[in-house]
Amino acid sequence: MTLVHNFSAGPSAIPKIVIEQIRCDFPNWNGTGMSVIEASHRGKEFKEIAQETESNLRLLLGVPKNYQVLFVQGGASLQFSMIPLNLSASTSVVDYVITGSWGKKAAKEGSKFSKVNIASDSIHSNYTSIQNEEDWRKSANADYLHMTSNETIGGVEYNFIPRAKNIPIVTDMSSSILSRPVDISKYGLIYAGAQKNIGPAGLTIVIIREDLIGKARSETPTLLNYKTYSDSNSMYNTPPVFSWYVAGLVFKYLIDIGGLSKIESLNIEKASLLYEYIDQSEFYSNPVKEDYRSRMNIPFLLKDKSKEEEFIKQSHRAGLVNLKGHRSVGGMRASIYNALEIAAVNDLISFMRDFENNNG
Repeated sequence: MTLVHNFSAGPSAIPKIVIEQIRCDFPNWNGTGMSVIEASHRGKEFKEIAQETESNLRLLLGVPKNYQVLFVQGGASLQFSMIPLNLSASTSVVDYVITGSWGKKAAKEGSKFSKVNIASDSIHSNYTSIQNEEDWRKSANADYLHMTSNETIGGVEYNFIPRAKNIPIVTDMSSSILSRPVDISKYGLIYAGAQKNIGPAGLTIVIIREDLIGKARSETPTLLNYKTYSDSNSMYNTPPVFSWYVAGLVFKYLIDIGGLSKIESLNIEKASLLYEYIDQSEFYSNPVKEDYRSRMNIPFLLKDKSKEEEFIKQSHRAGLVNLKGHRSVGGMRASIYNALEIAAVNDLISFMRDFENNNG
């Protein structure tokens, strides 16, 4: 069977070496005589994996001691509800910065639980840039400021950390976590769905400062309360054991190749190759302002929109899959997460060049 280059925005590619490890482990995981999906999360073997996974994530990200790492279900979208329920009161003001579709969804959900103030909305640029922070309309007494570090759909990424005196910054890092070093101490809470740079869907990582735990509203459901996960080592109920196990393998892989500084340099190289080709072409274009271009998600348009369907068909036949842009913006999108190798980007550029020569 011929393998393809998977440019999906999520579920996305997993490092080949990790896939091979999964295949080897699956029938007889860790010498237990069964697969990991059959193992009890209460068993000694899985508890050891869980502890090692958290330890390696802390090592990779340099997570300070006064932060807890929680392994939660429900995807990053469930955090849109958990965050206001745990960090604010119903009468409180909470600030949201909207830089694309996911920020917009987070703010809409947050408004069900607290008084949302839209501190900034990049609609003025059709979500192709981020408004200058000097022009944001922050609240003086917000319980938190929510941002989306990287907008998967629009390909817009922050190149700065907002200023927020004594106000916790909450950020959705679903599509940028582990792609570069991060100063965790600048944030009150970071959350990320696993299905982009971590592993299979089903797991969400929450990194939260300890003083923000234990403040949930009295009506907060048990499984939406961060304290529930903190008190039970994220095992109040059965966690997604397979996703947790694969995440652990990915963390080991990242450590083995040299950590986040190494993966960042590879990501910069991949993104630079693709952006440079798009920018020199009159056939393709990227709508995002250069200072805010994502390293992870690169949308691009064809000069002749009528050829988009043919581009998708031919690219798929060439083994370049999941390049169709999100239905809300159209065009194409190459998601080049950690697991996607430079060879995949070079093959994409080669195909784009041939398609341009034949259709330009």
